[in-house]
Amino acid sequence: MPSRVVLVPIALAAFVTSLDNTVVNVALPSMQRDLALGVSGLQWIATSYILAFSALLLAGGRLTDLYGRRRVFLVGIGIFVTASALGGIATSGDFLIATRVLQGIGAALVLPSTLAVLATDVPSAARHLGAGVLTASIALSLALGPVVGGAVAEHWHWSWIFFLNVPVGLFTMVLGARTIGGSRASGQPVDVGGLITSTSAMFAVTYALIEGSVVAGGLAVAGGASFVVVERFAAAPMVDVRLFASRVFSGGTAAQVLWGLGINGVFFFTSLFLQDVMRLGPTAAGAMFVPLAVALVVCVPVSAALATRAGVHRTVAGGMALIAAGLIWVSFVGRGDPAWALVPGLVLVGVGSALTTPLTSAVLEVVPPASAGVAAAVISAAREVSGVLGIALVGAVVTVRSAAGASGGAGPVDAFASGYTAGLWCAAALTALGGAISLVALRPEVVGATRGDRARRPVPARRLGTSAAGRGRRPGRGRS
Repeated sequence: MPSRVVLVPIALAAFVTSLDNTVVNVALPSMQRDLALGVSGLQWIATSYILAFSALLLAGGRLTDLYGRRRVFLVGIGIFVTASALGGIATSGDFLIATRVLQGIGAALVLPSTLAVLATDVPSAARHLGAGVLTASIALSLALGPVVGGAVAEHWHWSWIFFLNVPVGLFTMVLGARTIGGSRASGQPVDVGGLITSTSAMFAVTYALIEGSVVAGGLAVAGGASFVVVERFAAAPMVDVRLFASRVFSGGTAAQVLWGLGINGVFFFTSLFLQDVMRLGPTAAGAMFVPLAVALVVCVPVSAALATRAGVHRTVAGGMALIAAGLIWVSFVGRGDPAWALVPGLVLVGVGSALTTPLTSAVLEVVPPASAGVAAAVISAAREVSGVLGIALVGAVVTVRSAAGASGGAGPVDAFASGYTAGLWCAAALTALGGAISLVALRPEVVGATRGDRARRPVPARRLGTSAAGRGRRPGRGRS
């Protein structure tokens, strides 16, 4: 039986690659001074990583299925570590942006391969816990990004944001080489058309969300349509659309998108709220997310046990509800309140996020091993793109409401606080909707199917996972 030690390298890899989504944000003023950058240059330093990461995730997932999870994992980590070292010695904005793009390419290989390892190398009895550890690592990195970036920018030099990735990445490579199972190349041809159209579509949609470009939005629609046409006629399609016929896979992906829409926008604008409205410094503002991170880490084992007893659908839906409640709590904290008044709400968000971690394993368990890489890439892409879209969507609500407050005579700080409150309510509504979808879509199902049927179908007709919600039921008794 595969060792649970494999959870260590995949958790470290998920943490370090996701950390680079947010870690540079607080350090941007220091980079601006050292590299003589304008606002546009700063935006590209912050977003070029996300752009490359999101655009290449589906390609990374397919390459994982074609060439093996260990090989792709090690190559991806190697690219990420090399790019991080180069970023630390950057002396110009253009060179730093190029290294951020290279980091994103490495991360796009790493993340799908880590999820594929979870689906194939981790014992089924530990899969919910493994998914919890992996998802908690990603969420923890998002929460700690401002803390790490603020501390480095305030007490060291911004280059250490990149240099710190090097020893962590090298340790992860060594441990991954020793613990991740090898797999042979599949021998299937590379779907070049699918790779080109999917990468182009993902690049265009991410660019459109980041820059608000209508032209890029049109190109994203055209690229997506081209991808569907190409995949329909491909001999070995990169993404088998029949995966979405599974209620668990399609519903779980939708719930993942809604979680990302709510959480990522809140992380971004709460950092601004703490500094611009509550007047906290970068390090103190980042430290406000520590209780959220601690609650998340502590509750991950609880979520795995609860999923086993109560079912994934109830656990994830309950987690979404707690997140919504936490966001509503935070919305009632105003400019004159102490910063610690936010803590109970942020803790609720952390606990709720921990309870949503079995979602990933639930989705991957209805996918055959041969498609694990692409399925993992779909989930990862949903998370990344929804994060960018969440910032854009919540940002639009904040902007409109702030403008309304300013036109009514409110000062800039009060107007922003009003917009931030409206953004929190929007994010709470999105996560609550995700909870409702989870409750329906992630219910365990038993469909009678022969072994031959499973071999022919891309989505196995079997019980959802190993949870108690799926135990004690006999074929033919319908849904629980």
